[in-house]
Amino acid sequence: MNRNSVSLAALCASVFVVGTSEYLVAGMLPEVGADLRVPQSTAGQAVTAYALGVVVGGPAVTLATARLPRKPLALGLMLLFAAGSALSAVAPSFTMLLVGRVISSLSHAAFLALALVTATRVVPEHRTGSAIAAVASGFTVAALLGVPLGSLLGHAVGWRVPFAVLTALALAAVALLALVLPPQRASSAGLRDELRVVRRKPVLLAVATTAVGFSGVAVVFTYLAPLLIRVAGFSRAGVSALLFAYGVGSFLGNLAAGKLTDRSLSATVRGVFGGLTGVLVAMPFAAAWRPTAVLAVLFLGLLATATIAPLQGLILRQAESAPTLAVAVNVGAFNLGAAVGSALGGVIVAVGALRWTGLAGAVLSLGGLALTYLVLPRTGRTARSCA
Repeated sequence: MNRNSVSLAALCASVFVVGTSEYLVAGMLPEVGADLRVPQSTAGQAVTAYALGVVVGGPAVTLATARLPRKPLALGLMLLFAAGSALSAVAPSFTMLLVGRVISSLSHAAFLALALVTATRVVPEHRTGSAIAAVASGFTVAALLGVPLGSLLGHAVGWRVPFAVLTALALAAVALLALVLPPQRASSAGLRDELRVVRRKPVLLAVATTAVGFSGVAVVFTYLAPLLIRVAGFSRAGVSALLFAYGVGSFLGNLAAGKLTDRSLSATVRGVFGGLTGVLVAMPFAAAWRPTAVLAVLFLGLLATATIAPLQGLILRQAESAPTLAVAVNVGAFNLGAAVGSALGGVIVAVGALRWTGLAGAVLSLGGLALTYLVLPRTGRTARSCA
């Protein structure tokens, strides 16, 4: 394994640690609520606080650290994450848990942006899509293994232990990054350059594409378990198996999309959104029969995280001169899309239309597809350069 591959593996492992933290609390709400003496609905705000920290704090931290050398910054951000996890593990009150979660979240978007940009700089230009997918696969593995295993550990020995384990893993990631990450200078772009680039119309359209398109996935995925139980008639054990299959599909879809992005960014991003729209339209009807429900879940898994590589590649292409802030904002756009999609799905479920969440998701995915034609026009010189 060459040095570049080792660097990508280290970045992927670090992203796995950060990604596991994001939804870890969601699987341990009863334990958190009982220990800190708050209702489960209140305990769930620990997830919200983290998401808001990513959306709001990520760009702010990225701006504040724009001129720092990349390797020391990566180590510092992981140490900040470790500090937040450690505080969460020993929090004597729910308020302190929220503080710990917010501290960790401040490093989330900034570190991921740094990791993605660093990954594209240690590989040849024609492999940037694969590099993005390799780093982003840390998140898919976190969803597939990190969060479920962390939740099981929390159920068995208490919710504080998984946060202690995350702290240890974060410190191990710091040591690994210090050992293998090559030194990189700070970007020559200053704060004004980063702000100027992120305000450009193509960049804003690319961020909007992420937020709108990914929200379509969240509308359905947030309520996928009740859909499979109530409409398709699966047992809880069956749903767990399907969600695991969804996670495996997400991992494979992300890696495949990275390789396809290397060949054609525009065709990949449009193909993914077109496929997502079709799967989401079919979901309400597929859910009525178990075999087609299984196929729909598998295809949804393959396509859901296949959005990451082409959308981040789109941002990097549109913000090439000063990409770090734009990538951090785009990370926040994924979280914003998840929040908006989940909220919309909640409204649909509340009015008794659980089966039809896929149609709302399809509209949003179709909106993302339409936005790609504004960011990457098909005609003329621009289309040829982006293909």
